[in-house]
Amino acid sequence: MSSNIRVVIAEDDLQIAEIQKRFLERIEGFELVGIAHGLDEARDLVDVLKPELLLLDVHFPTGTGLDLLRHIRSEDSSTDVILITAARETDTLRAALRGGIFDYILKPLVFERLKEALSNYATHLAKLRAMETLAQVDVDELLPRNGQATPKPVVQHLPKGIDSLTLNKVIEVVNDTHESLNAEDMGKHINASRTTARRYLEYLVSRGDLVAEVSYGSVGRPERRYLTKNKHR
Repeated sequence: MSSNIRVVIAEDDLQIAEIQKRFLERIEGFELVGIAHGLDEARDLVDVLKPELLLLDVHFPTGTGLDLLRHIRSEDSSTDVILITAARETDTLRAALRGGIFDYILKPLVFERLKEALSNYATHLAKLRAMETLAQVDVDELLPRNGQATPKPVVQHLPKGIDSLTLNKVIEVVNDTHESLNAEDMGKHINASRTTARRYLEYLVSRGDLVAEVSYGSVGRPERRYLTKNKHR
């Protein structure tokens, strides 16, 4: 059975739906299971296929995506929603937030923005699935609006050589590790070279998410070890 996150696209414009489909095919870990060009069709796909994620437009000839969002919530569906829309009204955004959307992306859709949103969603879903009980720190990490001090999964305008998917893997390892890590440790966790791991760790230091400490090993050679600010003493 595939471990990919199953996705339905709901978009009435055929060309835009095709663009979303092609973008999605380029992002590892996600599987497109259906495309709907109308609200009724989208509702049926969500009800029957029960995807983890719905990429939803707002404006349809027969109504709005917010109507479908309300239906999904009223049915206690576990499907999460990312809105991809040209709607720039703050009232639409507020209604979408009340409906519990995961993200809100403005058209025209840019591949990197979609990739970022899906990467953040995959990290979020993995954390939820791994938890059996909640501590407050877990809630704070899952609800970024609380302004926690741990590394932020939402990444924009990444510098050359920093990929959002790899960066979120590094962030996840750091959050799940109780002790400091060096570049070699991180490289083993993310299946990358020590040089690559150090580049990502130093980027997080420069962003203010991690603290680097100099440690002297048994042979006296100094090494940099990394940990989050809230773990730094």
